[in-house]
Amino acid sequence: MKFNWGTGIIIAFVCFISFIMYFVISMNFNDKYNHDLVTEDYYKVELGFQNDINKQKNANALEENITYTKTSEGLLLKFPQVLDSKKITGKVFLYRPSNKQLDFETPISLSEPYLLVPDKRLLDGRWNISIDWQYNGKSYLYKKSIVY
Repeated sequence: MKFNWGTGIIIAFVCFISFIMYFVISMNFNDKYNHDLVTEDYYKVELGFQNDINKQKNANALEENITYTKTSEGLLLKFPQVLDSKKITGKVFLYRPSNKQLDFETPISLSEPYLLVPDKRLLDGRWNISIDWQYNGKSYLYKKSIVY
């Protein structure tokens, strides 16, 4: 068998295609490369996006918005002082981008103008906080990315 430049090109193509096929198969079937969606109902969530924009505008129009502080007990979420805290309802959703098993949701039930998320529920790292709350029939939304 004679080895010339045409044979070399064919061998190079076969090696390249083999490498690409190995790469694609290993990325799809290896559990180390787990690809999770941000949310399972992506399109349903996307349809409510304008509603979220309106809620964020309502929150930005407040004199004082929600603030947060990291304490030794956990994450302290402070609601506006001018509002009656007993009339505030809603939910707090904490999303961990690196691991969806750590995501959790907490209902808002206040007797004081603050809510404490316990330290044992939060690992160090990045968290996305989404607070969807209502006061006197008006909806508000607060979103923030923090490093805990």
